[in-house]
Amino acid sequence: MSLFNLCLEQELRAHVIGLRSGITVAFPRTRRPGGFQLLGLISSTSAPSLLLLLDPQLFPPSLARPTYEWEIYQAAANRAGRRSQQYEPLLLENEREAVADLLQYLENRATTNFFSGDPLSALTTLSFSDNVDLQRSAALAFAEITEKEVRPVGRDTLDPILFLLSSHDAEVQRAASAALGNLAVNTDNKLLIVKLGGLEPLIRQMLSPNVEVQCNAVGCVTNLATHGDPLYAIDLQGLLTPFLDDNKSKIAKSGALVPLTRLARSKDMRVQRNATGALLNMTHSDENRQQLVNAGAIPVLVNLLNSPDTDVQYYCTTALSNIAVDANNRKKLAQSEPKLISSLVQLMDSPSLKVQCQAALALRNLASDEKYQLEIVKCEGLQALLRLLQSTYLPLILSSAACVRNVSIHPQNESPIIESGFLQPLINLLSFKENEEVQCHAISTLRNLAASSEKNKGAIVKAGAIQTIKELVLDVPVGVQSEMTACVAVLALSDELKSQLLEMGVLEFLIPLTSSPSGEVQGNAAAAIGNLSSKDNRIANDDYSHFNDVWEKPDGGMHDYLHRFLISPDGTFQHIAVWTIVQLLESGDPQLISNIRNSAKVIPFVRALSHSRASTPASSVGTPHSHRSAAQSQDDDALLGQQEIVVLARRILEYVEGDEGFASSSVGGSHVQPGSSIGSSQRDHEELRRSVREAFAPGSHR
Repeated sequence: MSLFNLCLEQELRAHVIGLRSGITVAFPRTRRPGGFQLLGLISSTSAPSLLLLLDPQLFPPSLARPTYEWEIYQAAANRAGRRSQQYEPLLLENEREAVADLLQYLENRATTNFFSGDPLSALTTLSFSDNVDLQRSAALAFAEITEKEVRPVGRDTLDPILFLLSSHDAEVQRAASAALGNLAVNTDNKLLIVKLGGLEPLIRQMLSPNVEVQCNAVGCVTNLATHGDPLYAIDLQGLLTPFLDDNKSKIAKSGALVPLTRLARSKDMRVQRNATGALLNMTHSDENRQQLVNAGAIPVLVNLLNSPDTDVQYYCTTALSNIAVDANNRKKLAQSEPKLISSLVQLMDSPSLKVQCQAALALRNLASDEKYQLEIVKCEGLQALLRLLQSTYLPLILSSAACVRNVSIHPQNESPIIESGFLQPLINLLSFKENEEVQCHAISTLRNLAASSEKNKGAIVKAGAIQTIKELVLDVPVGVQSEMTACVAVLALSDELKSQLLEMGVLEFLIPLTSSPSGEVQGNAAAAIGNLSSKDNRIANDDYSHFNDVWEKPDGGMHDYLHRFLISPDGTFQHIAVWTIVQLLESGDPQLISNIRNSAKVIPFVRALSHSRASTPASSVGTPHSHRSAAQSQDDDALLGQQEIVVLARRILEYVEGDEGFASSSVGGSHVQPGSSIGSSQRDHEELRRSVREAFAPGSHR
């Protein structure tokens, strides 16, 4: 029995359209799920031809055999003619010709280009027909063709599809938006669709009561806002072309965000996925994020974190992570979403790796604020972060390391992190040469954990951090060197650890790093050396022999390092050098004092610095700054630093040229940090200590 006869005898629901002569039935090997599909073209030599469109849900199983070729069935012409009388509408001649041409092109579809010439002309004629059945035929044909082949197209292809998009018929709308969504995978097509006004009819379709129409329309908008591989990217703020950014801006301003937000709550999971995916794609710029917040998306996205669907969880988590980049948005989240952190912590235990990763990244961005740093620990987020940190999957390691780094900024979190067992995994990650970011996050976290507690500093050294740094620091990238030397500088603040650090040979790697091509590495290494040379409470048996051991080596030793910093045009480097020399002279070590006193590389340049001009009195140290402008403050700080260099240089000369050491009221022990200033009196030192600790507080180098 022919397909045509079977359809008629079983009274299957179908649309038939009168065509020309001949009878042939053809149907493709696969069926598009959930919608009408072009199943057959029927023609006869003695009866009007018929175009058959069949609902696939009613398609007989006996005819559902997949095949790679189009199967051709012959039906009795007379019977076809009799049966078709009741369905034959009136068609214009050009429409009849277009259908006949389309029959031929579809039979040779493997070699036919439907995007230009006569095939496109035939589809265009059917698209602009007043006959809704012909419009359905054109829309379905466009959907089928674009599903199998996508290429850059011109206005002549998009115009008929956009016209079909404005149809009042749900089937036409659905098929046309499917075709447009297929074409919108191509970047050139994305831009042209928006330029030709495609957003307005898509927004209307998003408001349709028909779920299938909603789904396709939202999917199309998602593609229009997608850059590269749709929707999946670890990089939350990936580089987007200016043109696609403009596309997103137009979408945000078109009024699409409100219906997208509403459809994100759809009971149909396909619509929900497409809508949340579209919302995610709108979170890559400040302006669009603000539009999204204004559209009421935040509570919807937060509620959907508990969705049973992994894709929806992923899209919402990533969207919230991007929204949390902005400080004002974090404040809004803190005020309106009390369950946000607990939901994200739970998602770090999701079966989906990409959801785990994005949950950690969202927490990382939220942990830019003190409130969230504390709340993550309160909601038991450390256990999940520790598990991710020990994963073998790079994105999980990277996201969790970044999150822990931010959480560790808060002083109250230092001990809980250490007590949760993070030290050894963090130290192990210092050797993670596959990814520089992981190394930087790990060492920066260790530095944060050491910031405010002598106990924590000792625990970090005991866990092996210094030994690992010593083994790695000369061979790691400059960015990692900078973080490692900064960490050593913080650990060297501890009087209890100075001798131990010197015994471990830290000077052997710090001195070579003072000649690094990176000014930041130089400064951090020198700051660490300076901190090791100073003590708040000196005792008679303090051992400074380690500084003698490295006076000439490695790489010119302390001698060359001090010389380079004394002649540096950078005032901060000069400052660190003269301050360190003062600390070494105060040590009372005879060999060290002799080395400095007899150095032709040190003393002449100290003398030159002692003659530098200082135009305002040193008593300005510690004066109120509340009414000064930022520029004035910077100028005053620079002047103060220069004054301190002069004072310190003169104190060095007093010592090396006199018969006795410093008086007991001379420069006291303090600590130097990258970019810090060193005073010459007790008041100067108190001011210095305060400003240095503020400058090198756990949050200042994140």
